[in-house]
Amino acid sequence: MVEARGVHKYYGSNLVVKGIDLTVAPGEVTCLLGPSGSGKSTFLRCINHLEKINAGTIRVAGELVGYREHNGRLHELRDAEIAQRRSEIGMVFQQFNLFPHMTVLENLVEAPVQVRREDTATARERGLRLLERVGLADKADAYPRSLSGGQQQRVAVARALNMRPKLMLFDEPTSALDPELVGEVLDVMRDLAADGMSMIVVTHEIAFAREVADTVTFMDDGVVVESGSPAQVLGDPQHQRTRSFLAKVLS
Repeated sequence: MVEARGVHKYYGSNLVVKGIDLTVAPGEVTCLLGPSGSGKSTFLRCINHLEKINAGTIRVAGELVGYREHNGRLHELRDAEIAQRRSEIGMVFQQFNLFPHMTVLENLVEAPVQVRREDTATARERGLRLLERVGLADKADAYPRSLSGGQQQRVAVARALNMRPKLMLFDEPTSALDPELVGEVLDVMRDLAADGMSMIVVTHEIAFAREVADTVTFMDDGVVVESGSPAQVLGDPQHQRTRSFLAKVLS
């Protein structure tokens, strides 16, 4: 589902992603762990071309993201082509980014109609089913400001799913939530994982990673330090940097 090879990302002269290789199989859940500033979120944003990489390649479902290859060189796609490919990659951010002037259901319907040119009735019907799935069937006509943070984040997940993505990216989706609201969002993500959705999750929720992830990847200073099963990386880390990080977050 995802194949990243030699991915580099600079901000000016600052190299923040330093040659990352990552493979995610279809239906697999990969959790990215690491301290703040380790390049996790930047790398995640590179996967759907919200950030342009400076070297390397990223393929999703076999297709280059943001580029086409011609005579051995990469050429950036036009904005419309990028938007079309990006529509197959759902992303949920730390902040909910809902349109405040639209109802919950209107938030879900906007992108399928505008980007995928779907029939409005079809997008609405699927949106209502998704709201039921995330436990918010009664909030279709509500506005985001009337919802709790956990409810808004569940709407954001449903909105991403309404584009029928092949891959879901989560960038610390619970970090902006009050502690008592974290569980309701993680429950939705567990449900997605159980249904076989391919997912890459940047998170500090170690218990979630241990329970749900197929692969845990620990990053620090722009590189992959260690990657393996949750039992390997969380239960028996091989690198001192991984051990010291886990000792702090689990203490």
